[in-house]
Amino acid sequence: MSELKTTTNGGAQAGKQDILLSVRNLKMHFPITRGIIIQRQVGSIKAVDGINFDLIRGETLGLVGESGCGKSTTGRAILQLYDPTDGAVIFEGQDLTQMKSGDLRRMRRRMQMIFQDPYASLNPRMTVGSIVGEPLEVHNIGSNRKERQERVQELLKIVGLNPYFINRYPHEFSGGQRQRIGVARALAVNPSFIVCDEPISALDVSIQAQVINLLEDLQGDLGLTYLFIAHDLSVVRHISDRIAVMYLGKIVELSDRDELYENPMHPYTQALLSAVPIPDPEIEKKRQRIILEGDVPSPANPPKGCNFNTRCPRVMDICRQYEPAFTDVGSGHYVACFLHDAVKPVDEKTGQIVTV
Repeated sequence: MSELKTTTNGGAQAGKQDILLSVRNLKMHFPITRGIIIQRQVGSIKAVDGINFDLIRGETLGLVGESGCGKSTTGRAILQLYDPTDGAVIFEGQDLTQMKSGDLRRMRRRMQMIFQDPYASLNPRMTVGSIVGEPLEVHNIGSNRKERQERVQELLKIVGLNPYFINRYPHEFSGGQRQRIGVARALAVNPSFIVCDEPISALDVSIQAQVINLLEDLQGDLGLTYLFIAHDLSVVRHISDRIAVMYLGKIVELSDRDELYENPMHPYTQALLSAVPIPDPEIEKKRQRIILEGDVPSPANPPKGCNFNTRCPRVMDICRQYEPAFTDVGSGHYVACFLHDAVKPVDEKTGQIVTV
């Protein structure tokens, strides 16, 4: 079994370095309709509901949260695979939400995605050479077929696969090898930003570390920037410079990775971290587990005020009335929780700070 390499990158803080991507008030609401012949909208599923963050060139931002909180939808909305309901996605100085289809297509060379399921994301009727080489043809990279084939072989070699496997089909590879093919496809057009949508969750534990180490090596060699979506908090801590925690469509906490693990400020983050096993049995025996009661509310009908108030063990009256502002409480540590004096209430309709 491969071991994860020790990383030495520190946490980067937005505003001090070159910002590659800025997400502002991003919303992705899916309509709920009724009717067979004449359909009318009767509501909406608020999968992503007004999130803000910056991504610094060369860093890895981990995005964590339980299933259904909006992590994957966030990644797809950033890449414009979904048409966002509202907000701005500013990539390399240009707002992707305002771009025309032709300009957006050219911009896609700079942004790619590694999908969660390596078994579903590769066309079983295409050879590996065709899968990895398709982006080269779409974006007209390479002057002829031979040059593209050489590029495909180079990409396979970069991700640790035999370059002479180009005529094989996906079913002839293991899950880990298929994910490496997905990585090679993402690298084909020389992107600067990659959304990694739970790239190891469908893989055996024995090969997860190999894929993580590959992603880290590629980041160092090619200067890549990652949005790394995952459930496994121990893996996220290893690979990420900063970590954002999502709950029911909103980011509730964002901080440098070490600061987040050593000083979690939001009750939801504290509950998540309390569930991460520690290999030392003495420490594991003494620490307190936080068990959240109740179910996650429906994104079609989120609670009034703070989204977490129905499950929070430290809920207060103000939590049920107002939404907490996403606030920097010091050194780039952002949190949306009224347990901290710096966090002010926000009017849900206007988005403005209100006086209580």
